[in-house]
Amino acid sequence: MNDPYQNNVYQHGQGDSTYATFREGGGGQDGYGYREDYPPQDDDAASDATEGHDEEDEMYEGEYQGIPHPDEVKAAQRAARVAAREKARAAAAGARDEEELADQYESIMEDCGHGRFQWTLFAVTGLALMADGVECFVVGFALPSAEKDMCLSNANKGMLGLIVYLGMMVGAFIWGGLADKLGRRKCLIVALAVNCIFAFLSSFAQGYGFFLFFRLFSGIGIGGSVPIVYSYFSEFLSMEKRGEHLCWLCMFWMMGGLYASFTAWGIIPHYGWGFSMGTEFQFHSWRVFVLVCALPAIAALIGLMFMPESPRFLLENGKHDEAWMILKQVHDTNWRAKGEPERVFTVSQIKTPKQQDEFIEIQSSTGTAFQRWMVRSLTLSKQVLQNVISLASRELRLSSLLMAIIWFTMAFSYYGLSVWFPDMIKYLQYEEYESKVKVFHREKVEHFTFNFSLENQIHKEGKYINDKFTNIEMKSVKFEDSLFEDCYFEDIKSIETFFENCTIKSSTFYNTDLGEDRFIDCRLENTSFLHPRRGCHLDSQEENDVLIYLVSFLGSLTVLPGNIISALFMDKIGRIKMIGGSMLISAGCTFFLFLSLSQAAIIAWQCLFFGASVAAWNGIEVITVELYPTSKRATAFGVLNALCKLAAILGSSIFASFVGITKVVPILLSFSALVCGGLLALKLPDTREKLLL
Repeated sequence: MNDPYQNNVYQHGQGDSTYATFREGGGGQDGYGYREDYPPQDDDAASDATEGHDEEDEMYEGEYQGIPHPDEVKAAQRAARVAAREKARAAAAGARDEEELADQYESIMEDCGHGRFQWTLFAVTGLALMADGVECFVVGFALPSAEKDMCLSNANKGMLGLIVYLGMMVGAFIWGGLADKLGRRKCLIVALAVNCIFAFLSSFAQGYGFFLFFRLFSGIGIGGSVPIVYSYFSEFLSMEKRGEHLCWLCMFWMMGGLYASFTAWGIIPHYGWGFSMGTEFQFHSWRVFVLVCALPAIAALIGLMFMPESPRFLLENGKHDEAWMILKQVHDTNWRAKGEPERVFTVSQIKTPKQQDEFIEIQSSTGTAFQRWMVRSLTLSKQVLQNVISLASRELRLSSLLMAIIWFTMAFSYYGLSVWFPDMIKYLQYEEYESKVKVFHREKVEHFTFNFSLENQIHKEGKYINDKFTNIEMKSVKFEDSLFEDCYFEDIKSIETFFENCTIKSSTFYNTDLGEDRFIDCRLENTSFLHPRRGCHLDSQEENDVLIYLVSFLGSLTVLPGNIISALFMDKIGRIKMIGGSMLISAGCTFFLFLSLSQAAIIAWQCLFFGASVAAWNGIEVITVELYPTSKRATAFGVLNALCKLAAILGSSIFASFVGITKVVPILLSFSALVCGGLLALKLPDTREKLLL
């Protein structure tokens, strides 16, 4: 029986057929059947039809219209599917590699133990964190004295208070992103060096512009401290120790507040602790305070010189041998300190993930040095921005959004109330001071010498004829609708002293700080100003309000119990409940402000609020470390900390604007923000048992 499929030929019945026919027996040279032309053409006709047309030149008619050939579309679709499958396989393999590395790294850290190395690094990174805490207080404490030296307006004072947070916001973003590409230790060293240099320069700056500029860059430097310190220290901790010891590390921020309050209390009131070179250069006690506040950063900078890079970062960047040497150092340091030097580091091979970044290596002969630096800088900037964008990837999008809201709401309330509490105390003090003002109506003084200080007085419609005001201080003194004739003012130091709608005739001002801005709508006739004093100097200890230092000191001190509790219970209660519970309790504390608003009550509510909120801060910082992989950890921390500083700027500005107007708006704003953040925190994933990827 004949095979109907012989030679891959399809047979259909007998006889004539309307279907194409094929020759059998390998009609072609390749042995396969081929289709005959139907209807058959003679040779001449076939030749005419194909004349001038080669197969290679034949064109799909849709190509004239820009329409791709169907075969090309199908080929492109097949290629896209293949690429997608390869990408998915690569992603799955990368995820497996990350999990294997995380598991192996956790085993290595458990084998290395927790001992002398971690405690040394704890002290060094703690000093860097302490420097960040100091930076938040230094301008606020120095400002009351600095405004006298530099004659600052209220607008200038407000800008100076915010410029530090602006610098820290920029610094957190920059240094956090760079730390994931260049290394934790390297970036932290450079950031602290920038802070130290510009903090030192700011203490000598005599003008407002230079002081503002130097404090901005000082803030940019210290802005890298928080995101890098937590990422750096956490990568030397095992999962069992991570939550507790990161909370202990948070105590250094509190110590920064204590250090700043204590040194301000001890240095700034001693106005004589300084020197001057005429009237052009003044170095008073508040400048000494600014210098002393740089000591924690200097100490951290010195300590980091003896610390190694994070081995987890090195492994992530394929530097296996360097990471192995550092892990061996950690192992040997810890076990030697525990009296077991014979313990051997048994790890010989550590898995490293596949590298995804493309690093450009430029030979020294290529272009100029500046061109090579520009190429490297642009490449690095591109990689950092790509890392920032990756925080919004599908697997991290929800966590990043929740963390951003929680960081923002917590910082908005915390920093807003941190400014509002002392400002309210100052306002209450001012109200009490104003209530004791002495008012003199239509006094007439002739041929009299004022050689005693005038304070908190208002003189209305007075007449001063041929009087002398010599070597005195005027504090909060106001002359309204008064006449000064043939008067002599010499060696006058003043603050908040004004002449409003007064007439001054034939008078002389010699070596005084009473400038044109002190005379409001006044008529000056035949009056001269000789050797005017530059600056707004007031050698008075009363200007340095010790109560404000005490309030800040107590506020920082009350954080200690909250720190201890959160460290002991972070792993038992969990990060989520710690954050949510602490924020909700802090929200409840704000409502106590409705009960009483005396100075003592504000101090008490401030201490209660700070003590309750510190557990939330600790939990937020721990979970931020654990949510993100090593390649994005410092970047994520930097972005979130930059958002925190933005919230601090907004919170402190908004809350301060309501001082003396109403207390309802600040209380409701802080309450709403804390409740919102606390409830959202309960939606975060639990990371207690999560390995650091």
